[in-house]
Amino acid sequence: MPLAVALSSYSLVILLGAVLGALVVVFTNKQARLVTFLAFAAGVMFGAAFFHLLPEAYHGGGMWTFGLVPAGFIFLLVLDRYVMTHACEDPVGCQEHQHVQGKTLGMTAFLGLSAHTVFDGIALGSAVKEGVGLMALLAITSHKVPSSLSLASILKAEGKSTGRIMGFAVMYGLMVPIGAGLYFAFDAVLSFDFLAARALAFSAGTFLYVAVLDLIPHVSRHGRDRWMRNLAALTTGLLLMLALAQVTQHGVH
Repeated sequence: MPLAVALSSYSLVILLGAVLGALVVVFTNKQARLVTFLAFAAGVMFGAAFFHLLPEAYHGGGMWTFGLVPAGFIFLLVLDRYVMTHACEDPVGCQEHQHVQGKTLGMTAFLGLSAHTVFDGIALGSAVKEGVGLMALLAITSHKVPSSLSLASILKAEGKSTGRIMGFAVMYGLMVPIGAGLYFAFDAVLSFDFLAARALAFSAGTFLYVAVLDLIPHVSRHGRDRWMRNLAALTTGLLLMLALAQVTQHGVH
């Protein structure tokens, strides 16, 4: 099929996958179940970093790309602790909630996931151009659904409304066609292979930050009475990403 039609169709499928992942969380009303979703999200982000981002960064740029992992971690640390305000765990009398409005930690997760997704879009554009777009579609969609569920879980835990959660999910899904558009716009002048490896390593650092300093502490504080179930959810997220890495190792993550 023509490039434009294929790219539009594939982008729509990926967008719908992102929306589907968010809807699973939106229709979950029990707080305990949401904490379990957050444990699963931590596993997904750990798995994405270790089984997808870091191996592909190494494959594309060698050992030196790993130097950007702490850069990504520190970037979100500075953004979270000094630019934005961390979501307060105790809303009663919390000074942060009294003085800062509309700045929440979910934005850091959105930024980290979105930066990675732009490069998924670049990969999709390249694959469509080379005639293997369907393989890329399957690989990318299989990852966007659990990633979107993770993002929505974080946003809902911060008290975001259904409308805002779905709005973030749609914006997240739209990063794929944006990335594909960038590929076709700059393919002649940019070396995406060189850039992608370093961006993947940087993204791995952001994923590790969200999992280690945000998700796991939250689950630990609010899920003590169901720690075995939450541990199982975290392990499930890890194993899911490992399985997807095995299935799509010859495709595009």
